[in-house]
Amino acid sequence: MVQRPRRLRGSYLMRSMVRETRVSADSLIYPMFVTEGEDVKEEIRSMPGQFRYSIDRMDEMLQELGAAGVSAVMLFGIPAHKDEAGSGAYDENGIVQRALRHAKKNHPGMLFVADLCMCEYTSHGHCGIISGEEVDNDATLPYLQKIAVSQAQAGADVIAPSDMMDGRVAAIRAALDEAGFSHIPIMAYSAKFASSFYGPFRDAADSAPGFGDRKSYQMDFHNGREAEKEILLDVEEGADIVMVKPAMSYGDLIRAAKEITHVPVAAYSVSGEYAMVKAAAAAGFIDEEKIMCEMAVAAYRAGADIYITYFAKELAVCMREGKIG
Repeated sequence: MVQRPRRLRGSYLMRSMVRETRVSADSLIYPMFVTEGEDVKEEIRSMPGQFRYSIDRMDEMLQELGAAGVSAVMLFGIPAHKDEAGSGAYDENGIVQRALRHAKKNHPGMLFVADLCMCEYTSHGHCGIISGEEVDNDATLPYLQKIAVSQAQAGADVIAPSDMMDGRVAAIRAALDEAGFSHIPIMAYSAKFASSFYGPFRDAADSAPGFGDRKSYQMDFHNGREAEKEILLDVEEGADIVMVKPAMSYGDLIRAAKEITHVPVAAYSVSGEYAMVKAAAAAGFIDEEKIMCEMAVAAYRAGADIYITYFAKELAVCMREGKIG
């Protein structure tokens, strides 16, 4: 045989030299939950090993992440008060705004991404302003603008709108520019699907909708071409980074995003993916570390430039130790 692919698999050094997909801790983002109160480090029942932190305890995790080599964190806030308009999301003294100011002061070498959505802050649990029984897309946009500016003023390095309202990237870009934040990039949740993989997150963030579901604004997971349309619209409106969420079952759309755009592509390995790995590993059915690494490589191989994952710290250690190339 002239062609013997196994020639390039004979040793670790050979496999490493010809590896097509290479990963780096620089590309990892860790999602972190911050909550009101003091001295709070509360484990999330459905996400073993993940916690809600009060601002005075968040330094512990940020120090661990930094020591492991993770330099980027995405912040999600859990407010003490919720209302119809989600006012805590744009309050200058809101939980995320205070967390950003604290984190930027105490960890200046880290990059902080602010998730921009209203579901954690609204009394009804939806991602926008309610009109009747529906989320009013256009009435929501001014609120998203206020949230974005508030987060930028508090020190966010990146604004990440996850609401899936039509036209929100253009609206946020205009608001940021007008407020003097033209240098702040937008990482858009461009292809965010109405997915059953989000269950544990809603437990973590106390953000389950009080009625109905989010299928009228998050995407139908049957649709691939529509995802491409959403991605291209966000780039046209000014998105600097696009995202596919979830990651594990959406490799085809990560690849599509990579091929149809010239901006960085992020993939979010969501709470359900994490919870399944933890549960199967706890039952002795899988090797947690190996599965975690394989899932990450799959996302990078599909085309992800950025990987958002609750396993960020562990993955960074595996990268450093040569367990994942």
